[in-house]
Amino acid sequence: MARFEHGGDTYGCPPDLLDCSINLNPMGAPGPVLEGACRAVLDCARYPDPACRGLRRAIARRDGVEEDQILCGNGASDLIYRMALACKLRQALLLAPTFSEYRRALEGVGCQIREHRLEERTGFLPGEDLLEAIVPGVDLVFLCDPNNPTGRLMDGGLLGRVLSRCREVGAFLAVDQCFLELTGGDPRRLTEELSGGGLLLLRALTKSYALAGLRLGYALCGEEALLDRMAAAGPPWAVSVPAQAAGEIALQQFSRWPKDSLGAIRRGRERLAAGLTGLGLWVCPGDGNFLLFRGPEDLGRRLLEREHILVRDCSDYSGLGPGWFRIGVRTEEENERLLTAAARQLRRD
Repeated sequence: MARFEHGGDTYGCPPDLLDCSINLNPMGAPGPVLEGACRAVLDCARYPDPACRGLRRAIARRDGVEEDQILCGNGASDLIYRMALACKLRQALLLAPTFSEYRRALEGVGCQIREHRLEERTGFLPGEDLLEAIVPGVDLVFLCDPNNPTGRLMDGGLLGRVLSRCREVGAFLAVDQCFLELTGGDPRRLTEELSGGGLLLLRALTKSYALAGLRLGYALCGEEALLDRMAAAGPPWAVSVPAQAAGEIALQQFSRWPKDSLGAIRRGRERLAAGLTGLGLWVCPGDGNFLLFRGPEDLGRRLLEREHILVRDCSDYSGLGPGWFRIGVRTEEENERLLTAAARQLRRD
């Protein structure tokens, strides 16, 4: 069986495990959202709404978009693969490092990948040289904003210039915004550009409402024909009844939940960054609910085996390698447990 390359694979781990490998809202999900999902389980004899009508209405109201600009899926990863199947692309430009599923989905349909390498010396922040990499012949530019695993939010002006450059050379721009609500960035970033075409935005309640197990994401695009092709590229019942119910309650009754979580996320991120830096580790200055850092190559193994703490080993990311790790911001108590354990293991070096 192939190695699972993402965080959150806790099955088979010790029962007292602290999972810092995932990057969800540390405030968790609102209670009524989970209660609504539980009630919806009792409706399991009925097929889910294949068009996600109620959920799309709730998304449209909260995000300020049209309902026909929305396609819901089984998490953002489902929509990444649907887009790759629907677009039949020849060449795509990706950042490195970035989320691995873009490459996997695109290579799965025979798309050639070009990489734009981000550098540690600039804190892995994209710069103006990204524009020079967007040349005729590139069919797709796929960005993650904020980027995973670096946590860096792209400068808004540069992002606008990237979109303009894509339109100039005939490239499609896809932007994964699944973590955007968990930063101080504008949650409606780029939505006003959807009607101009050549743009698709990916978002998810998986991260901002901590609903990873329910799998709920959506795509925003001004090209209805593309969304129709994406819908046809997968099974008709992509979003379960409990996931649709949870999403509607989250967006209708708790639309400010991600924004109200920003204070706790910022404090936790700053505490973790200061603590890891104080231990002599290099920490990437992130903008969201997770941090990338570099340490001894075996630190992840030691934390798991000796401390029962799981961190995301980032050695498989293109542009990184052994000794790079990502951690999600957790509760104050859990963050302190991680820092204490890391200090104990580093003292053994």
